[in-house]
Amino acid sequence: MSQELVLAVDIGGTKLGAGLVDVEGHVHRHAEVPTPAAEPELGVALTGLLGSVVGDAAPRAVGVACAGPVDPPHGTVSPVNIPGWRDFPLVDLVAETLPGVPVTLVGDAIAAALGEHWLGAGRGTRSMLGIVVSTGVGGGLVLDGTAYSGPSGNAGHIGHTVVDPAGQPCVCGATGCVEAYASGPSMVRWARGRGWAGADARALAESAASGDPVAVAAFDRGTEALARGIVATATLCDVDRVVIGGGVAAAGPVLFDPLRAHLGRAAALGFVKRVTVAPSTLGRHGGLLGAARTALLASRATEPVCAA
Repeated sequence: MSQELVLAVDIGGTKLGAGLVDVEGHVHRHAEVPTPAAEPELGVALTGLLGSVVGDAAPRAVGVACAGPVDPPHGTVSPVNIPGWRDFPLVDLVAETLPGVPVTLVGDAIAAALGEHWLGAGRGTRSMLGIVVSTGVGGGLVLDGTAYSGPSGNAGHIGHTVVDPAGQPCVCGATGCVEAYASGPSMVRWARGRGWAGADARALAESAASGDPVAVAAFDRGTEALARGIVATATLCDVDRVVIGGGVAAAGPVLFDPLRAHLGRAAALGFVKRVTVAPSTLGRHGGLLGAARTALLASRATEPVCAA
């Protein structure tokens, strides 16, 4: 491959993805493998994936999007939904696999938001909130056209915003977080506790689309919590648009119809009422493209400036 490329990596609780991406956002040699449960299988799977994707190419930089919390200043990650990694030196592992190539780490939801802002449903907006509803609920902010990760790299983490202080316990250790209600596993657990017997969140969405009252109630309950988190974020950050992706968002109207209804009831201020909600248009490539964009911007920032 002769064009300028970066290696983009997207690490989540269910899959590890990687691809070579050019400056226009075209993805080459994309591949995915399931996320192993523990080390050393995790590291072996990741290094094998990177090697197979890179092949004989020479990427100028690497962008790594990972489920959070992440610690970009130290290059480590402790994903809530990947118990095998706690304070894991992810940047070092990638750098050892690709010696001499600069590596930039970003939270996966921030990457997804940046990808949507660059090439997807957030394109043309000034400020937006991106949300990934899947195994967990992640979020990322693009403010005034720039991804905002905050000093620790975890800004916009809407899934662990408390919307019900007396509510359900969350995997993060807090109580009443958005994720405790709106993630796929959370909705499935709630529905099973009320007699629903399906396999997973996809089956729950199919049941809700068919009118099953328990499945419909599970999505209503989850989207109410998600709407409260969105309203709180929009009130603080004054975003123009919310873009929602992830496996659960693939449910379509089953998710978006009750979500918009709850937003209409929960939003009180005019500048919050104007916020639009849209499904992701990049799908599984959102985080990957955001990781690529992060790497491209970081590599340009380090280019030497020629004096006249």
